[in-house]
Amino acid sequence: MEYDADSTALIVVDMQNGFCHLDGSLYAPGSEAAIDPVGDLVDRAHDAGMPVVYTRDVHPPEQFDDAHYYDEFDRWGEHVVEGSWEAEIVDDLPVGDDDHVVVKHTYDAFYQTELEGWLNAHGIEDLLICGTLANVCVFHTAGSAGVRDFKPVVIEDALGYIEEGDREYAVDHCEFLFGEVTTSKELSFA
Repeated sequence: MEYDADSTALIVVDMQNGFCHLDGSLYAPGSEAAIDPVGDLVDRAHDAGMPVVYTRDVHPPEQFDDAHYYDEFDRWGEHVVEGSWEAEIVDDLPVGDDDHVVVKHTYDAFYQTELEGWLNAHGIEDLLICGTLANVCVFHTAGSAGVRDFKPVVIEDALGYIEEGDREYAVDHCEFLFGEVTTSKELSFA
C-alpha cells in the first residue's frame, strides 16, 4: 500500500514510560516490544517528509475526583499523572522538532483535543496508526478517526498490547468496522 506523504500522517499512540517501561505502573511487555517497530515507522515517515503525531495520555491528579461513572483510576489504578516520568514518551522514540504532540485525557485522541483541527489544517486524509494499547487507545482513536472521515489504517505489527488476544481483537474489529489493517512491510510512501 502506497500513501502520499503530503496527505497522510503517522499517529503514534501513547508510547509512554507508564506503558512501555518496566518501571511503569501499566507496563506490558507487548508495549515495550512495540518500541522498535514504531521507531522504524517514525524514521520512515520522517525520511518521506510525512507528518508524525504523538499522543500522550495524561491525567491531572484530580481528573476523576467528581466522576459519576467514568474513572480510569478505578479501572487501571493511578497512571500517567500529569508532570510525572510515566507520562513522558519513551526515550527510544525522540520527538522531532517538526512532530506534533497531542495531550489527551482519555482513550480517544480526538476527544476534547486539537487533533482533528490540526489534521484538517495540514490537509491530512489518511492516518497510519500504531502504538499502544491496541484494544484501548489505538482502537478508540482509530474508530474516532473513521467517524470523522479520516481513513484509519492500523499497522498491526507496530501495536502494543497486554495479551496477544487483545491485539488480535483490536485488529479484527478495526478492519471489520471502519478501516484497514496492514503491516509495516506492506507500506510505502510517495
